[in-house]
Amino acid sequence: MIKMKINSSIKNFAKVFIVLNLCLIISVLVLKDAIWLLNTQVAFISSLFITIASFLSYRKNIQGRLSNLDISKSNKTEDRDKIDEIDDPYDLYTEYEEIPEEELTPEKIKEIINDEKSKVKKDSFKNTIFSATGFLSIYRVLGYSTLIFGFFALNNNKLFIPMAFIIGLGIVPLGVLLSKLLDKK
Repeated sequence: MIKMKINSSIKNFAKVFIVLNLCLIISVLVLKDAIWLLNTQVAFISSLFITIASFLSYRKNIQGRLSNLDISKSNKTEDRDKIDEIDDPYDLYTEYEEIPEEELTPEKIKEIINDEKSKVKKDSFKNTIFSATGFLSIYRVLGYSTLIFGFFALNNNKLFIPMAFIIGLGIVPLGVLLSKLLDKK
């Protein structure tokens, strides 16, 4: 069921991008010239490549995290009954043991703060390591390289038109927005 939903979403994305790109090509050819078309297409293809690469790398990252997930450690519902799980599925309202105010000495407060900081640092480092595959993906590096190479190739040959390039870059976010709106219907 989920696989079918993903495939239909990908098909909707593809349809929207093809239609938007064809509209862009026709309007540029009618209203402007071939240099505008070149700028919009270089930007569009680079932006689309970056978006697809980001999707693939983050999907791989999430699948890797899910395969490494230890449910016994992450699911702290041993002492919770079914009613608690229904009422508070994310364990937001669990009461923690409060420390009486008279026991809170400056040393105790520093100890609590240092303990919390160490947890945050440990989790931040762990998240950085796990998400490194998402932002250092070869696909994304190639996508950004294509964008930079396309920009410099156009600029060095005195063919770069900033407005056309920006319009070409804007087609992908517009396509994502439109496909999401169509997907909700």
